[in-house]
Amino acid sequence: MSDPLRVAAPPTADPASAEGAYRWYVLVLAALTHTLVVGMPMMSLPVLFDEIGTELSLNLVQIGYVWGASSLLGVAMSLTGGVVGDRIGARRMLVIACLLAGVTGATRAFASDYGSLTATVLVAGLFPMAAPMNVHKTCGVWFSGKRLGMANGVVSAGMALGFLLGSLISATFLSPLLGGWRNVLLFYGVLAVIVGILWAFTRPGPDGDGRATAQGDRLSLRDSMLQVVRLRNVWLLAVAMFGIGGAIQGSLGYLPLYLRNAGWEPSTADSALASFHFASLLFTVPFTLLSDRMGVRRPLLLASALMLVVGFGLLSFVQGIIVWLAVLFAGITRDGYMATMMTLIIELRGVGPALAGTATGLIMAISRIGSVVAPPLGNGLESVGPGAPFLFWTALAVVGFAALTAVREEKGRTAVVSGQ
Repeated sequence: MSDPLRVAAPPTADPASAEGAYRWYVLVLAALTHTLVVGMPMMSLPVLFDEIGTELSLNLVQIGYVWGASSLLGVAMSLTGGVVGDRIGARRMLVIACLLAGVTGATRAFASDYGSLTATVLVAGLFPMAAPMNVHKTCGVWFSGKRLGMANGVVSAGMALGFLLGSLISATFLSPLLGGWRNVLLFYGVLAVIVGILWAFTRPGPDGDGRATAQGDRLSLRDSMLQVVRLRNVWLLAVAMFGIGGAIQGSLGYLPLYLRNAGWEPSTADSALASFHFASLLFTVPFTLLSDRMGVRRPLLLASALMLVVGFGLLSFVQGIIVWLAVLFAGITRDGYMATMMTLIIELRGVGPALAGTATGLIMAISRIGSVVAPPLGNGLESVGPGAPFLFWTALAVVGFAALTAVREEKGRTAVVSGQ
């Protein structure tokens, strides 16, 4: 039976050259997936919360629960999306994820109260989380060696661009242009569907999108997971992502509201959040190229985590121009950190491209748990003081930093845990 998603390559005089050129199209589409399907829809919510909260009469803690709900079902999808991507191929999984992300994301526009908003945000958070690990798996399929870090840097820059544009234009430009926050969310749903259609007409990768085809190489879902969960590196990186991912999710969701309550103009508060992503966008590719040149990942991950700790810690008590500096300092390596982490996961001994989706999915699932619990817990500390939530999220980032220190990486980009 023919594969309805498979599109035959056109005849060419130089197949190797055509494949080399086509990989750059795939890389651009992968980066746009991060931008349009994950980044912009996700980061539109914090800047739209002021408008949404006013219309639906939400308090700060309820907003924290809504923001956390956006990651809850993503826990399950981060895990299963990676495993299924290893079985059916990253490209097919991206078609499914993008189409369903668009449909479910659009349902948020029809929320009428706190309960319906929470429910629709909960469901809408399910399918976008299948995209990142399959995007990075796609990089592992089409790129290798020293180009892998660069490719992961490009797609992570796409995520940073999505975060930047989502926070910069969703409330101040798109909402007035389209007629309110509901139409903004519908607009993002349409964009995700278009990206899914583009993936449907994209050629499979050189080895079938990283999908095992030989019977002897085919692992069951259970065996794939068992092979991954035995690796202590995976658990250490999962703890690191739990702490650092939770700190980022909580801080970015709270920052615009925190600054508005401190007397900042709404557009200026949104610009402060956008500056975090702008700094990340500028430094993502240089950061990953540096990791490729150095041949190791962990030292850069530790430096990035430390910068997040310092930046979020400063936000708990500084004012004025120092807020901008703290935000920029924390944001410089955010997506470079993610790209380097994804590259390290693929390079782990016992993982490789074949199990990259499963390993990344497990790590991201645990990371999403941190993203679920961190926002409401941190926002609930606002009664202690406006800066108290940032102290809580800084402590989470310290936990992530401590987990990274337990990873020992050998030269040649194969990480091992001390004592393994």
